Amino acid sequence: MNKTMKTLGIVSSVLLLLLSAGCATIEGAGKDIEAAGEAVQDAADNE
Repeated sequence: MNKTMKTLGIVSSVLLLLLSAGCATIEGAGKDIEAAGEAVQDAADNE
């Protein structure tokens, strides 16, 4: 039982770490896409 709980804790920690990293990556990608869209919009407004 003790080994199972330790393994479950390790697996849970790794999954939490991976999910946190994934969210940060998606957030960063969203900001990049938003900035690119704004640049296109600004270019269109200047023409």
